[in-house]
Order: sequence, then C-alpha cells, then structure tokens
Amino acid sequence: MEENTNKTSRRKFLNKGLKIGLATAIGGFGLSKLNSKLTAKTTVDSDETIELMTTDGVLIQVDSSEVVEVKHSQSHDDKYNVREGMANRKFVMVVDLAKCKNALKCQNACNKHHYITGDNAWLKVYKMQEEQDTAPYWMPMMCMHCDQPACVTVCPVDATFKRKDGLVLIDNDRCIGCRFCMAACPYSTRVFNWGEPGQEVTLNMEMTNHMPSPEHAGMPSIKGTVDKCDFCPHAIDKGELPHCVSACPNGVFYFGDKYEDTVTNGDETVRLSKLLEEKSGYRLMESLGTSPSVYYLPPVDRLVDFKDGLEDFKEFESVEKSE
Repeated sequence: MEENTNKTSRRKFLNKGLKIGLATAIGGFGLSKLNSKLTAKTTVDSDETIELMTTDGVLIQVDSSEVVEVKHSQSHDDKYNVREGMANRKFVMVVDLAKCKNALKCQNACNKHHYITGDNAWLKVYKMQEEQDTAPYWMPMMCMHCDQPACVTVCPVDATFKRKDGLVLIDNDRCIGCRFCMAACPYSTRVFNWGEPGQEVTLNMEMTNHMPSPEHAGMPSIKGTVDKCDFCPHAIDKGELPHCVSACPNGVFYFGDKYEDTVTNGDETVRLSKLLEEKSGYRLMESLGTSPSVYYLPPVDRLVDFKDGLEDFKEFESVEKSE
C-alpha cells in the first residue's frame, strides 16, 4: 500500500489542478530552485513560495506546501547501479540513409519488444525532401543519446539520466510527467504516455510484475510518464544488438562501441572512424553542442530506387499479422 501511495504522490506534482506548461524558453524557469524545493521537506503551514509555470506559460507563485515531496524506498535506490552502465564503453549508432527502404521492420521490432502501440513509437521513419526538385529519401529518427543531453539538465526529479556508457535512460518510477525533457529535446524524439498500455499489450504479457524502471527495461510504461528510445539496454547486457538493428532487412543500422572503433549491423563489422570518413558521416544539429551518439550516412549511391509508400512491403505486413 505504501509503495502505491509513493507512486501516486510522485505524479501528483501539484494540487488543485495546476499543470506545468511546456515553455520554449525553459532555461529561464529557474529549475534549480524547483529541484531544491522538491527534495526539501515541506509542511502544510509553510510560508515559503516557489515559482511554477501554468499551461499558458505564465509564471506564478505557489505555496511550497502545494508541492508533494518526492520519496523513494531504500530498496528502489539500492537498484540504481543500473544508472552507472558498463565501464569503459561508449555505445554509438550509425544510420545509413542510402539503404533505408521504409520497410518499418525496425519500428515493428522496437514496438513489439517494448510493448509500444499507436503513435507512441520510439523509432519513426520520415520521408525527407528539401524541395520539389531534390531527391526524397527515408530517414529513421530515434533518441540521439547525447553526450550533453539537455533533457537530463532540466529534469527536476532525476528521472532522466545519462550512464557512463553513453545511454540516456528514463526511470519511469521517478518520472512525474512534467514533460520538461520533451520541451528541452531539440530532436523531438520523446513521447508521453497519455493512457494505459493497449489491450493487445495486456493480452500478450504478464502484468503482475509490471516494473518499468531502468533495471526492468523492456516492460510497458506507466500512464503519465515520458518514454523514448533506450538503445535496448536489456539486449546489450546479454551481448545482443538493439532490436531495430537485428530486425532491419537492409542493414541500415550499425551499432557498436566508439572506444573500440567498431560497429556492426549484424551482417558486417566495420571500423567506425573509417565508415564515417569514407561516407561523410555527420550528426544532426551539431551547432547545438549536444554531441549526439547517433551518426548518419548521406543517402548517396542508393542500392534501390525511392518508393513512396509501402507497396513493396505488403509481404512484411502479412508476416507480422501471421505472427
């Protein structure tokens, strides 16, 4: 009962229906003050006030007693070795845009293994075309697992964190659903769980051990929390590739260790530095200083013609339905 009460209090961030707004100028909000207040013990009769933002983007003064203290059990904190990650590793991904045919096997595999449905897909494939006279191409997008992640900086409850091996993860047990991280992410790769997992999810798994914390990666998340691509730490721990890498039929995704200078798509293993140099690899929005861990190879010398739609992949859909 106490555990359920704690989980409820974490998400009951403000009483009386106040919601924290998503502001573009989030840096001026004064998150350091908010963070210190959240970790401090508050009383009902407190005369202290803190600044919060409404859904209209207006800063207001709220009595500190309106903010519920965030508490965690000792057993929860004891499990936080998962936050450290693997020593002397730096995981990176390379996406070869010349190979992407929009098969969506990557997205299907990600959804299946993370129990995601609908628009909450962590990996999305976009049709890109700079202008009418330029050639279109398909571009997979996922969390960039930045070395300087803005999402980690703005999280007021330490729910979003970066491991030593480069993975940026979310502890759904700590997440209060304020969505500061979503506003701060320049790549718009995070999603919010507006509802409970779909019926197809609950029918395909045991929900009795539903614990969507980092140490239980690969489990469905909780309503009212934020989600994103996690590079499949539960697979990495077993020496396996992320599900999007192993599921892609065209070898679009390469995954590996930057310190070892080696990446693989399952069929071929190559030197990361050589691959990026020979194929002009780049990272998105370098000027922001986020230092993403995802690299892209330009869509040149394509292996197949661009196809607008999924006509060529009905066979994949039929396979998915049969499964």
